[in-house]
Amino acid sequence: MRRRTSRLIIRAPRPSSVAVSRSMRSNRSSGTAPELILAKLLRRKLIRSVLPGRPDFVYPKSKLAVFVQGCWWHSCQICNIPLPKTHRRYWTVKLERNVERDEKNMSELGSLGWRVLEIWEHEVYRNPKAAASKIKQLAGNHLVQN
Repeated sequence: MRRRTSRLIIRAPRPSSVAVSRSMRSNRSSGTAPELILAKLLRRKLIRSVLPGRPDFVYPKSKLAVFVQGCWWHSCQICNIPLPKTHRRYWTVKLERNVERDEKNMSELGSLGWRVLEIWEHEVYRNPKAAASKIKQLAGNHLVQN
């Protein structure tokens, strides 16, 4: 699979083993553990949005879009998880593109009048109730239970 970036084209590396291939295939784009923890605490269903970046939780009345970001995939500055030892060039470009795309989506949402909240994976695992309460506080009276 080829990925086009503004600078160069990089081919996705072949997995080094069957175990690595199985592990990478099991990574989800939605329905991740942090998302499900928050959904349970907020008593909300995970619904895919049509907004830029497909936020994990959307509160239309308060115009709040919430992204639950995986620390490794979105390059969390606090966790600073190291790159894999193999195929570093590929992973560097891949993760940089993820961060650029996140910034673009959040900027687009802001220009549409939406407030954006990023909740990081480590925040959910360390204190899920605090992460949920941060969302509830910003959603205010418009918190709708599904």
